[in-house]
Amino acid sequence: MRRRSLLQSGALVLLLGAEHLARGATILAVRVWPAPDYSRVTIESDTALKVKQFFIASPPRLAVDIEGIDLNPALKELVAKVRSDDPNIAGIRAGQSAPGVVRLVLDLKQPIAPQVFTLTPVAAYQHRLVFDLYPTQVTDPLAALIAERLKDPLPATPSPASVDPLGELIAQRNPQHPLKPDRLASAQSAVNAKTGPNSIAAGALSTGARALKGLNNFEVPNALIQPSAVTDRLIIIALDPGHGGEDPGAIGPGGTREKDVVLRLAHLLRDRINATAIKGNTVRAYLTRDADFFVPLHVRVQKARQVQADLFVSLHADAFFTPHPQGASVFALSQGGASSTAARWMAAKENKADLIGGLNVKAKDAQVKRALFDMSTTAQINDSLKLGSAMLGEIGRVGKLHKPRVEQASFAVLKAPDIPSVLVEAAFISNPEEETKLNSEAYLAQLADALMRGIEGYFSKNPPLARNRSI
Repeated sequence: MRRRSLLQSGALVLLLGAEHLARGATILAVRVWPAPDYSRVTIESDTALKVKQFFIASPPRLAVDIEGIDLNPALKELVAKVRSDDPNIAGIRAGQSAPGVVRLVLDLKQPIAPQVFTLTPVAAYQHRLVFDLYPTQVTDPLAALIAERLKDPLPATPSPASVDPLGELIAQRNPQHPLKPDRLASAQSAVNAKTGPNSIAAGALSTGARALKGLNNFEVPNALIQPSAVTDRLIIIALDPGHGGEDPGAIGPGGTREKDVVLRLAHLLRDRINATAIKGNTVRAYLTRDADFFVPLHVRVQKARQVQADLFVSLHADAFFTPHPQGASVFALSQGGASSTAARWMAAKENKADLIGGLNVKAKDAQVKRALFDMSTTAQINDSLKLGSAMLGEIGRVGKLHKPRVEQASFAVLKAPDIPSVLVEAAFISNPEEETKLNSEAYLAQLADALMRGIEGYFSKNPPLARNRSI
């Protein structure tokens, strides 16, 4: 009898324990990451959270019921974490809708395609519940670059019934092959219909792509630009600050985060690129992220392809298990094995960014995106090695090099098949001395100057060719 009583009480404890866990998940942190591309809300907890979601189109808002928890101060913090300049979220409301059920309502500033998913523990994170809020109408980044080039206001994204000012401008200048607004609008609508949130179709037909083809094939009206800016070719260089948002990258012994350092470096290099002309051609930088938010690896590649970048430069700050390694490195893609054990290890580490940053692997177009990773070409790799060598020589003039040659490995972010692509490890952030240098604006400026000289050196021997990509 005593044994049966103990067994029954043990079962009761187990049942109570399960109920307590279901009703008592601890919220560890709440974070909001605003960005023009999308806004992300993350709720981190010690156990997985179960949710039901409801999207209301008018006015746009997302309601999410989180089961198994009660309203607590940590969840209430979300209300205060929304910034007024968030392009997508107007505000967040939280309330106890039923015992053990908390309802969050995200009031939105524009039509949104939401993705709600969970992430299992990885790196420093425990369980994460993620809301990714993608605007359904976005500005074509290539059109933005061209509008800046033309010194003309950026046209709004065309709808089927609207007129595209940039298309009109080019059609007026090139009457033999006009870019009719209705064709531009219907084409853009077709692209939007085929590509979901967080998706950029390779070779997608866009207003900017058509405009760039026209811009590089006929003269721009002088009235629209400064006389000194008249060019025959728009050179676009994609800068890719690594990591971001949920993914801090490597962290130095003094607490410096890789994602912050490389973003500052990207801004400095962008300023130098935008102030440069190469062989009489206007040059523009395009950043895959311009603030602190996470961008999946395949999206970084696709962003560069969407703007038809001439070069792709991914910026990072290396780290190792010990504080001793030092010096900068430059990597290109390898179709075979890695050029060294260290290069293989580095590629494996960088390719884990999606796991830490939080990729929604259930997105329906994920397989289509990943197919890009098998499209690398020998020509792309050869040009990447030339670019890497030009950069490495210039970096060696301002700091130490970890290896005197360009290394190769299978970095996912370098697999654009038609864009010379390199990954620059600016220094070892895990080395205390180099962490200090990375926090120095003077050193970052010297490094940006070196990278700019490397880009110019590459183009001096490999002049930009007329664009012949399919548009």
